[in-house]
Amino acid sequence: MNLTSLRSQCFHGLEPGPKLIVLGAVHGNETCGTRGIERLLGELDRGELQIVRGAVTFVPVTNPLAYLRGQRVGERNLNRNLGPKAAPQDYEDRIANALCPLLAAHDVLLDLHSFHTGGEPFAMLGPENNSGALEPFAHAAAEEAMALRLGARRLVEGWLDTYAAGVRTRLARTAPSERAQLLSTDPDYGVGTTEYMRRMGGYAITLECGQHQDPAAPDFAWRAIRNTLAQLGLTGETPPPARSDCELLKLVEVVDRLHAGDTFARAWASFDPVSAGDLIGTREDGTEVRAQRDGFIVFPNPAATPGNEWFYFARRSERALHT
Repeated sequence: MNLTSLRSQCFHGLEPGPKLIVLGAVHGNETCGTRGIERLLGELDRGELQIVRGAVTFVPVTNPLAYLRGQRVGERNLNRNLGPKAAPQDYEDRIANALCPLLAAHDVLLDLHSFHTGGEPFAMLGPENNSGALEPFAHAAAEEAMALRLGARRLVEGWLDTYAAGVRTRLARTAPSERAQLLSTDPDYGVGTTEYMRRMGGYAITLECGQHQDPAAPDFAWRAIRNTLAQLGLTGETPPPARSDCELLKLVEVVDRLHAGDTFARAWASFDPVSAGDLIGTREDGTEVRAQRDGFIVFPNPAATPGNEWFYFARRSERALHT
């Protein structure tokens, strides 16, 4: 594995069309995307699939150091605080300086991930169209139509605005002298590949293809790539129909772990349902953390560093999706 360069492979159709980029292994222990991309590259090389319009770029291993080590990060999380760095401080900063111009040169991003605990695949959507300061966006319909064809039944929205609200809460309890040491008190720390792509004028989906070791996850990633290529018209294949049974959830709150002694009431998994009043966890001082309403636990992290995200809370979204 070469740690001094970022490998990408691009195919250009001979007719005009959109430019898609597909990422694997943004987190080094999430290899389903890498395997799915490798399978797709083999089909293209053998002529079993052809790019007829637009262009597609594949980055099978987006974080080579983390991939080589078989762990989530190399020196830090590449999928946080993503942006070009004039004075790179770590390996991920140097990767970002190669990756960000590559993202900006494309129209659409499919970022392939997997998750630690069991569960079914899900896709992360961006915001509805808006002209706000945090995440202005104008391609919600196209992004939604893409998400509905990836194969995942569950869709999740609300990442960046919920993270920003969490930052405001975090700042309110953090001493000014400590803030410079906490990247998590910067709203831009929530910016990863998809958020950066939207800032550059494109649209993007993070697709969580299954549990890390699930043998079905690489197949799910491969099929999602094929579906996206067809949906965007890059191949001659018929686009798949929009999935009609999707469940859309909206992240509405992030709760931080404040002390090493904060513990969950049980081993939560993402999307476990809770009812108002259910005990979620207990603080070090004995204070109970209970659900304020009916909803779902998302991204629980029992080993979270104190001062950072312990879990997210989601509810059913009322957003109407474009097909």
